[in-house]
Amino acid sequence: MLQAININKIFKSEGAETRVLNNISLEIPPGEFLSIVGRSGSGKTTLLNVLSTLMRPDGGELLYRGDDLTAMPEAGLNRLRHADFSVIFQFHHLVPYLTALENTLLPFMRSLKPASGELVQRAKDCLERVGLAGKENRLPGSFSGGEQQRVAIARALVKSSRILFADEPTGSLDKKTGEGIMNLIAELNREGLTVVMVTHDPQYAELAHRSVMMEDGAFA
Repeated sequence: MLQAININKIFKSEGAETRVLNNISLEIPPGEFLSIVGRSGSGKTTLLNVLSTLMRPDGGELLYRGDDLTAMPEAGLNRLRHADFSVIFQFHHLVPYLTALENTLLPFMRSLKPASGELVQRAKDCLERVGLAGKENRLPGSFSGGEQQRVAIARALVKSSRILFADEPTGSLDKKTGEGIMNLIAELNREGLTVVMVTHDPQYAELAHRSVMMEDGAFA
């Protein structure tokens, strides 16, 4: 379980402080599909960043499988993110000069040592899983926006993560392509993947088991 207890986040700019998250408490059990909705500036993306450990809170606790992540050093958080957490964004963040297969393998490219045959096959299986079989050697520029986002999802899947954090995963896509991406995410959740998603689209929020509305840094 991922649990946030009285989470606070303050942004400072030119001597002024803005409280972006205000005593947020939330429990996310394994296998849940949670959507976080709210207007722009409500704090939903900041909350996702804190839950996924991409951003440290300024107060409160973030518990995961018995560990307080707010007290964990950065090296430990890096290991956790590599093993258990995956994040996909509104924009795919693919490396343009790497193939779809190489982009999928990015989480494991920590050295010049080639990826093992087993790992390469796993990456190919993930690309096939998201509907890109036979396209693993193509560069991102040859893909549509929806296909690029599918590569990003394959990159998240290759790690066999426990939790997928998705920040407006359809925000840059047309309606038909976005629906395809959302159906894929919902299917992955039905197979056991925990999903925490930020969205502004009520239709996509309805796919989740539960939705929370944010307003001015707190749950409405």
